[in-house]
Amino acid sequence: MKKDNISDNINKVRWRTFLKDVFICSLGAYGGPEAHYGVFTDQLVIKKNYLTEEELVELIALTGILPGPSSTQTLVAIGYKVGGPVLALLTMLVWALPVLTLMTLLSFLSQFLGNVNVSQDVLRYVGPMAVGFIIVAAYRIGRKVVTDKITLILLLMGGITTYFIREPWIYPLVLIIGGAVSVVTSKENNLWNHVKLSPPWGYLMAFAFFTIGSILLTLTWDNKIVHLFESFYRYGYLVIGGGQVVVPLMYSELVEVNQYMTNQEFLTGFGLVQGLPGPMFSFSAYAGGMAARGGSVFTQILGAVAGGIAIFLPGLLLIYFIYPIWENLKKIKGIKISLRGITAVAGGLITVSAIILMQKSGFIIDNIIVMLVTVALLITKKVPAPLIVAAALAAGFIF
Repeated sequence: MKKDNISDNINKVRWRTFLKDVFICSLGAYGGPEAHYGVFTDQLVIKKNYLTEEELVELIALTGILPGPSSTQTLVAIGYKVGGPVLALLTMLVWALPVLTLMTLLSFLSQFLGNVNVSQDVLRYVGPMAVGFIIVAAYRIGRKVVTDKITLILLLMGGITTYFIREPWIYPLVLIIGGAVSVVTSKENNLWNHVKLSPPWGYLMAFAFFTIGSILLTLTWDNKIVHLFESFYRYGYLVIGGGQVVVPLMYSELVEVNQYMTNQEFLTGFGLVQGLPGPMFSFSAYAGGMAARGGSVFTQILGAVAGGIAIFLPGLLLIYFIYPIWENLKKIKGIKISLRGITAVAGGLITVSAIILMQKSGFIIDNIIVMLVTVALLITKKVPAPLIVAAALAAGFIF
């Protein structure tokens, strides 16, 4: 009995420590999925060793093919690996709930914020800082995934292709091509050996239930909250990638078709979420709250809650379905070989994201200095990620 209590205490401490590390990741997670992966690599792989670099790249590749918020799904999968489904859910809450709450509050302040001309210059060094995280992550990941000429070619192919073609469909396509090339060029036999799989079908059934049920409910009940839930749930399962990918879909339906908010109100919210750490899908809480205006405060909060839950739910259910069988799937020789190509392509995607983000920030001397200082601090491991973020924000205010 005493031994069981000790074991329980150890598990509780480990969970608490892991969730603290997830919160640290959320404080430094600016700039979309690619920048988030840099923070995950630094905090969860290098400093805490919750998983290896190879395992992280495999998860990035897996979530790159699945619909939903890819960096959130990656982090939830890590939580599942460390402590099972309950810790995975807690990971999701620690990662997303703070910024969802903040975006809900900001939906009430939208008119005030729209009238206040806050200079974006205070955030000018966040982009170059995020590039520094990505460069370090790309370097560390590249060393692991490039093992021969084929994987080098696939890394370059993934980077070059996604640099010139920036459509949502290209990312899963190049990952699948990378896996196929790796299998075709392999000289090994008996690639498709049988392994025992026990998929948790309940999560897939829940995914289908919410998909079909929300559509049927909107056809039979003219309720704005129900309609908002269906819309945001649909955004969650139609989009592969990050928040930047879902924004055009949101804009078209919420601003142009239904006119729930003005163009300026939408852009104000999107500008605010760019300057906040955490998942960019948290923009859904702001958009849901704005769309539910016109009634009571409670109704507006319900709109924000519906938007926030609905957009994350499909991706959460899908990763809960896939991850428990992921380790067994990797035991199939063909899948394992395909992962060499898939992870090589993923390395190329992460590498080129640094170039794209730096182009948006601008190749000017102070941005380059911020990027290089970030890289140096991460490599020496002397300064924690949240302090680097705080320094970048402070530099924006000062200069």
